Amino acid sequence: MINEDVFKLASNTTNVGLKNRYSHKISLKNTTCGDKITIEVIADTKKIHSMRYETVSCLYCEASASLLSQKIKNMNLKDFKKDLIIIKKISNKKNITFPKKFSDFKKLLNSDNLNRFKCIFLPIDAVLKAFKL
Repeated sequence: MINEDVFKLASNTTNVGLKNRYSHKISLKNTTCGDKITIEVIADTKKIHSMRYETVSCLYCEASASLLSQKIKNMNLKDFKKDLIIIKKISNKKNITFPKKFSDFKKLLNSDNLNRFKCIFLPIDAVLKAFKL
């Protein structure tokens, strides 16, 4: 059964919908389940200003995209890169401390959702590829 926190995260659609205004744009597909995401990010060389997205995906991917789009707004690009690399390492390990700004991802990245990690990581992978990190 899907946790209520996942529903709440996915239901925040503040940053859903592409506006064709971006400095970085990418579309990715999860080859395991077919989830698709397109993201548009506005950033300069030091700071991420905003992220918008559209998905054709499961609830886990939508929740992850929603949460990520909220968390990276106005974030320093160096900090962002460092934090997402830490989060990516979590998928195979337990008891890793989340970067403070991304601690809400604990609601998604837990042992109950092990089989959905690729869905949860799709938005993160998209942003990392968009920035070629």
